[in-house]
Parts: sequence; C-alpha cells; structure tokens
Amino acid sequence: MKLITTEKAVRLIELNNTLVIEADRRDSKIQIKKQVEEMFKVKVDSINTLIKKNKKIAYIKLNEKTPAIDIATKVGMI
Repeated sequence: MKLITTEKAVRLIELNNTLVIEADRRDSKIQIKKQVEEMFKVKVDSINTLIKKNKKIAYIKLNEKTPAIDIATKVGMI
C-alpha cells in the first residue's frame, strides 16, 4: 500500500479530507480500511475503489475529526 502524490490527490486531501492510496488488487474494502486505520491511527468513514491499469486505487474518506492534511504532512507528502 502506498500513497499517491498526484496533483489531484493533493486537491482531494485539501478539499474532501480524502487520501488516495494504491492498494493490493486482491484486498477488499474491509481489509484496506483495517490497514489504514491501524497504520495511521484514524477513523475511516468510507472507501471507494477502482481498478486502473491493473492497479487498485482506493479513495479513503476520513472522519472529519482527523484531517487528512495531518497524515499527508506526517508521511512527507506535503
């Protein structure tokens, strides 16, 4: 699992409190949610996934109490 650092991903962090992650294609939404909650110690509200060029992209909407910008700053994305 790795964070995606495109311009669109940064915009989603700022506007929608959403992280964009490239996940293992075999992982389900529940598995991705558990991994993110354990890794970053946050509460996940919802997950949307899509498969693009044989990679699974997960859009992870975080709870409003935990800003995604803090996580992005912690991992050195922003």
